[in-house]
Amino acid sequence: MSVEVVVTGMGATTPLGGDVPSTWDAMLAGKSGVSPLPEWAAPLTVRIAAQLAVEPTEKIDRIQARRLDRSEMTAILAAREAWADAGSPEVDKDRLAVVVGTGIGGAQTLLNQDDILEASGPRKVSPHTVPMLMPNGPAAWVGLELGARAGVHCVASACATGAEAIAHALDLLRLGRADVVVAGGTEAVIHPLPIAGFASMRAMSVRNDDPEAASRPWDKARDGFVLGEGAGVIVLERADHARARGARIYARLAGAGLSSDGYDIVQPHPEGDGAVRAIEFALRDAGIAKSDVVHVNAHATSTPVGDLAEIKALHRALGDHPVITSTKSMTGHLLGAAGAVESIATILAVYHGIVPPTINLDDPDDALDMDVAAHKARHLDIPAALNNSFGFGGHNAALVFARV
Repeated sequence: MSVEVVVTGMGATTPLGGDVPSTWDAMLAGKSGVSPLPEWAAPLTVRIAAQLAVEPTEKIDRIQARRLDRSEMTAILAAREAWADAGSPEVDKDRLAVVVGTGIGGAQTLLNQDDILEASGPRKVSPHTVPMLMPNGPAAWVGLELGARAGVHCVASACATGAEAIAHALDLLRLGRADVVVAGGTEAVIHPLPIAGFASMRAMSVRNDDPEAASRPWDKARDGFVLGEGAGVIVLERADHARARGARIYARLAGAGLSSDGYDIVQPHPEGDGAVRAIEFALRDAGIAKSDVVHVNAHATSTPVGDLAEIKALHRALGDHPVITSTKSMTGHLLGAAGAVESIATILAVYHGIVPPTINLDDPDDALDMDVAAHKARHLDIPAALNNSFGFGGHNAALVFARV
């Protein structure tokens, strides 16, 4: 805790925009990034998703794109933006690290190359298949692009991945193993098999006729999450390093808390026990009182059980005073990228003093007894804010961002 860590750069590509400014503007305007899927989805029970607003192949060199999985492309684009936004800091590459995670990894490559194997035989399988499908591929490519030599790490903790990667980056900086860490998450698995698998679990919304209204956290009519794709990356630095080079500082990463439920492979603890521990760990790590946390970017995916378990956890850990929101109502659920993209939304909320809205909250659940920024963005003085991320396997991650 004696080492202050700050955010100096941010990058993203999401269903709302191809960069952070366009994504943030769309969030504040309450726009939905959910749309119908192409014809290949016709046989599926779920035929909607939150697809990228800008195709990554439009920004990636054509030859390089042939060697990259879609999840790797999105990570590279987000990292490029974040690095430029941070001012392309001059840093000893032995003191530069990368932590970029993914919940599922190169699933599109794996499934597409398997189709080629079955149809045309082994000689037609791409020699780039393994680097494209391996889950550490996005982190490795970002590390190669930036020349990072203080370590390249991959976190894989389902939907808590992006936030847990940021927590790991915080540790690297505090332990003195790096001066700058590029951290975040990526995911791109909009493909028939993952969609069919989630749908078989009855975890996804089937509101195919009204895509933009399908993701509706805390609403009585919610029927599951909407799958999204994208990436979010932030640049974290030791504060002394950032100030010495005159960097713009968005916020301070004050603390992080991690826990596990030890309860079920897919269901959260019904009383939010693990989430409570993660939030309390984060507050203790940050050294701030719960009364200072006036905003929460909730995990809230739009599932009947998960949304209310988190509300119980927030009551127990913080009370009912924070203004909460779920940006997944607009972006859908980006799985391994969710915690990183939502961290960016949390950082910008602190920096600008404005909370993005939760859209589609037309008939709030009777158990929702907290203040939600519903329908419209809300201006608010935010000394500190919390970002929650939870994942299959019982992973819980909580991050506290504070005003500088």
